[in-house]
Amino acid sequence: MSTIPRLVIAAPASGTGKTTVATGLMAAFTEAGLTVSAHKVGPDYIDPGYHALATGRPGRNLDAYLCGPDQVEPLFLHGSAGADLAVVEGVMGLYDGASGYGELASTAQVAKLLRAPVVLVVDASAQSRSVAALVHGFASWDPGVRLAGVILNKVGSDRHEELLRAALDEAGVPVLGALRRAPQVQTPSRHLGLVPVAERQAEAVDSVRAQAAQVREGCDLKALLALAHSAPELPGTAWDPAQAVARSGASSVTGKPVVAVAGGAAFTFSYAEHAELLTAAGAEVAVFDPLRDERLPAGTQALVIGGGFPEMYAAELSANEPLRRSVVALAASGAPVVAECAGLLYLSRSLDGKPMCGVLPADARMSQRLTLGYREAVALSDNALAAAGTRVRGHEFHRTVLEPGAGTSPAWGMTHTARRVEGHVQDGVHASYLHVHWAAEPSLARRLAAGAAARPPLEAPRG
Repeated sequence: MSTIPRLVIAAPASGTGKTTVATGLMAAFTEAGLTVSAHKVGPDYIDPGYHALATGRPGRNLDAYLCGPDQVEPLFLHGSAGADLAVVEGVMGLYDGASGYGELASTAQVAKLLRAPVVLVVDASAQSRSVAALVHGFASWDPGVRLAGVILNKVGSDRHEELLRAALDEAGVPVLGALRRAPQVQTPSRHLGLVPVAERQAEAVDSVRAQAAQVREGCDLKALLALAHSAPELPGTAWDPAQAVARSGASSVTGKPVVAVAGGAAFTFSYAEHAELLTAAGAEVAVFDPLRDERLPAGTQALVIGGGFPEMYAAELSANEPLRRSVVALAASGAPVVAECAGLLYLSRSLDGKPMCGVLPADARMSQRLTLGYREAVALSDNALAAAGTRVRGHEFHRTVLEPGAGTSPAWGMTHTARRVEGHVQDGVHASYLHVHWAAEPSLARRLAAGAAARPPLEAPRG
């Protein structure tokens, strides 16, 4: 049983400022001396980076589509272990979930699974008394969701705030905060959402501090903390990576094989649980930065290159020829190389005309078309990541095109909506646009670690 105090910060729609408010709350409570655990509903990689900056702890994702509803509570308990307070930022609108699946993966579903009170962040900039009708609708739509209060965002004046508070008082919904318009708290965006923390570290620190100051001034932190403490006990047990690996059907490998994991500003998309699973499977995780490091970590026996924004750093990645040669050598040796989305582009011959590693016989370019959505897929062959027939749920999110998109041995067969094959499998390489959360299928981490253990360590270059 766990009694971790918790709040879910939701909104009627995207673009209302819930990320600013949630991050500000995390930072304000952390600055007040609390240990705060940060969580994000859905597959988002960028917001958790700001959450980590605000709390000093890893930002964690809670995705009922990728991992299943039954994993939401265990993953939450794992991530919030040792915390005084957990703040969960929602995704899109409160009741928006996976398309065609009802409430699945919605903020509302996660709030119900966590038995957590919900605070609705409302953009009040273009309304006054109508805010009561809006909030009443959200509060009454699903009786299983406990909408316990509202934070009014983008309030124009004292008079505007008075009108909003009067209307919500009439509706019987507590106002827990009222925030004025404040450009200094905004975070810049581009083609795939907010600019990641790793690309603007100093500015991001200033933004988070400004968000904390705004929340302290405009929100009733005492009332919000009391509301968090009103959440009932959770009956489940925390997710444990070692147990997850053991239940996947095989024991941990021996010998501590080194699995290199790409990081830095160009490759910021990763779930914290992936490294935890690799470690539990017996591997040693070694993080490196393809923008700065000219060789893979000493003793590398496998390589993971996750998602991110290589298109923003194509020239720098291309200019790091020593590392590209090191990656090519590792792939040529047959060692396991697993690449997701940005990693797929990095392994291609070129990205927007700039030479990349050339491991894959494909070329990548930016596109005006956004590819976005949940996917269901099956592994079409035995490979470094998955055994043939392994079924997974994943997520695609990119504005690039790879030509050809599938190799002679594709990585996945998509089984949901438009049926197609996708990705490249060759020798030890598994490269695909599909993002998969390994907590849903721990055998992926164990298979990768076992493949690494079977390979000799990468030799350091001579000279």
